Amino acid sequence: MLKFILGRIGTSHCQRREFDGLSSSMTTTIQCDIVSAHEEIFSGKVAMVFAVGTAGELGIYPRHAPLFTKLKPGTVRIRDEAGEDQFFAVFGGLHEAQSHIVTILADTVLRGKDLDQTAAEAAKAEAERELACCTGQMEIAEAEVRLPKAIAELRTLDRLRKAAKR
Repeated sequence: MLKFILGRIGTSHCQRREFDGLSSSMTTTIQCDIVSAHEEIFSGKVAMVFAVGTAGELGIYPRHAPLFTKLKPGTVRIRDEAGEDQFFAVFGGLHEAQSHIVTILADTVLRGKDLDQTAAEAAKAEAERELACCTGQMEIAEAEVRLPKAIAELRTLDRLRKAAKR
């Protein structure tokens, strides 16, 4: 219908073709940038982005309504144009979505393939032990920061394993 209307109001064939190409590419991908305080972790066109915000899990597709939220420690999953998933463990930060771009500014980000199951399990166990037995406020505060990070790493590894089985 839009093509017909554009044709009826005197738009040239060349302009209609440019518009048609722009609209079809805009609806299939969205630019995604994942940046930590130290480096750019990922930048590219993706089909969708999933992250864990303070209000719950977010699913961002092309042409999403504007959104700005804080991130909780958790997994960010992106699906590229070929349908392949990539996983990242994110430890807090900010998430901004516009119709054409998603930006994740994370405190710390680790690629799923760089995570170590044994180290994450050890960090989780140590943080839980410190929370159970420590009485100093500083030790408890440090353990309360390390525990969600370790849990986020383990959840990311679990999702990575499940995706590999498909």
